[in-house]
Amino acid sequence: MAEEMSLLVSQDGPVAILRLNRPEVLNSLNRALVERLVAELERLDADPAVLAIVITGDERAFAAGADIGEMADESAIDMLIRDQFTVWDRIRAIRKPLIAAVSGYVLGGGAELMMSCDLVVASESARIGQPEIRLGVMPGAGGTQRLTRALGTRRALELLWTGEPIDAEEAYRAGLVNRIVPAERVLPEALALARTIASMPPLAVRLIKRAVYLAEEAPLDVGLQFERHAFYLLFASDDQKEGMRAFLEKRPPQFRGR
Repeated sequence: MAEEMSLLVSQDGPVAILRLNRPEVLNSLNRALVERLVAELERLDADPAVLAIVITGDERAFAAGADIGEMADESAIDMLIRDQFTVWDRIRAIRKPLIAAVSGYVLGGGAELMMSCDLVVASESARIGQPEIRLGVMPGAGGTQRLTRALGTRRALELLWTGEPIDAEEAYRAGLVNRIVPAERVLPEALALARTIASMPPLAVRLIKRAVYLAEEAPLDVGLQFERHAFYLLFASDDQKEGMRAFLEKRPPQFRGR
């Protein structure tokens, strides 16, 4: 029962909300919670009634890191055999928009989960960092890679080597977060953003997500080729016909994801 309560799932129209709910440990991410979170993301990704997903915690913490008690006595062979970070790769495969709504502590695995989302709404209280070095280890779920892409080599190294967090303002300037709002506005703002995206044609939203992430990894000519073919492909959709007719007829479009 405790495992079930560690993740609360609800829905607001076409937007699903996943709330990390381990307040007694600042929403630290144990293996059971991560597995359940990813399974829920995959379920919602396959649900045609869900068009965007918001992941949040509470005002004290989005997630303050991994559950250290699970790992403290593990051996290198234990960790290698378990390979606990492969589950995080499944988050990258989620096709629908993922929006993180974060407040308070966003540390370690919490920061890596935030950076695995597509958009981030942060409260003024958010403190984002990778303090793993203070425990004798380093990030393992993408922290070194995503932090470096966002902040650049020197700033990323400074934060990774010292374990110091950054505040919401620096995260915003670096492009790690999209918006900063007062703590009480974090979830409403994230939901409003999710509803806006959910009102757009779902096929175009999905292909834009693929194209943007391809731009991070592929040469420019490969990205341009994908973008071009995705653009042409959308002309096979009913939503393209509806969107263009609605524009010409000066009325709101009614997109159906087909």
